[in-house]
Amino acid sequence: MPMLAVHDQPLPYVAKLPERPASAVTLVVIHCTELPDLATAREYGEKVLYESGTGNSGHYYIDRDGQVYRYVPGTRIANHVRGYNPSSIGIELVNRGRYPNWFDAQHQAMTEPYTQAQIDSLRALLAQLRTDYPNLHQIAGHEDLDRARVPASDDPHKEVARKLDPGPLFPWAQVLAGSGLTRIETGP
Repeated sequence: MPMLAVHDQPLPYVAKLPERPASAVTLVVIHCTELPDLATAREYGEKVLYESGTGNSGHYYIDRDGQVYRYVPGTRIANHVRGYNPSSIGIELVNRGRYPNWFDAQHQAMTEPYTQAQIDSLRALLAQLRTDYPNLHQIAGHEDLDRARVPASDDPHKEVARKLDPGPLFPWAQVLAGSGLTRIETGP
């Protein structure tokens, strides 16, 4: 695989995120931003949501053109998936997902395909992460780990999935081929 260029753009609160050794990382979690573009994802990641002075963010973001950005070093624990943050690295692919109707029962289809440039960069990033994190052997989608349901925004009597990313258009077979990673599916 070609050498991967990663653009470091640390979030303002990155020093407040807990540190961990590289050996603690066993899992990579694939997300989609469910936002219109990388700039909006960055704005969301910079929002302080917790008393610790931190917010929600993946470690890496891959834009539609395949450019890779690191917002949080892998030796810091980012807030990207409930219950799995201490042992995982989060990778966000820029994709509209269900935006802006995340929880509307009538708008649950995810129709934007991932670009080949994104998938090529993701595969190169996974290969690099396997070198950098010796205990990294598992991969999951956010939807595999967080199966919670929430009341629909258009009808509180209906429930929708809280998370659907990376969604039905994500090419799991292509990403897993030759990655050395095993997909896990858990969650409530």
